[in-house]
Amino acid sequence: MIKSGGEWISSVELENALMAHPAVAEAAVIAIPTRSGTSGRSRSVVLQRGRRRRRADELREFLAPQFAKWWLPDAFEFVDEIPKTAVGKFRKTALREQFAKEPVSP
Repeated sequence: MIKSGGEWISSVELENALMAHPAVAEAAVIAIPTRSGTSGRSRSVVLQRGRRRRRADELREFLAPQFAKWWLPDAFEFVDEIPKTAVGKFRKTALREQFAKEPVSP
């Protein structure tokens, strides 16, 4: 769960919705710090199928009919692989560490 503006956002619901997109193989949604130091923004890390890269606005538009505007990720990162644990779960701690150095604007 991600807390944003006093409200909770289900990262799992966003991940499942993103993975329903035909061009998305896997998706992990994490909370990231903003420039002001709060963690109320989310970033989706997306592993693509094939070589064609999707634009962030295309994925945001795909999610928009299903979720409130404030649930939508603020940023998207396209990666070759999402780090996983030995049992195949997403290592969100590794993603947070990787992207903590790149805060988004509040």
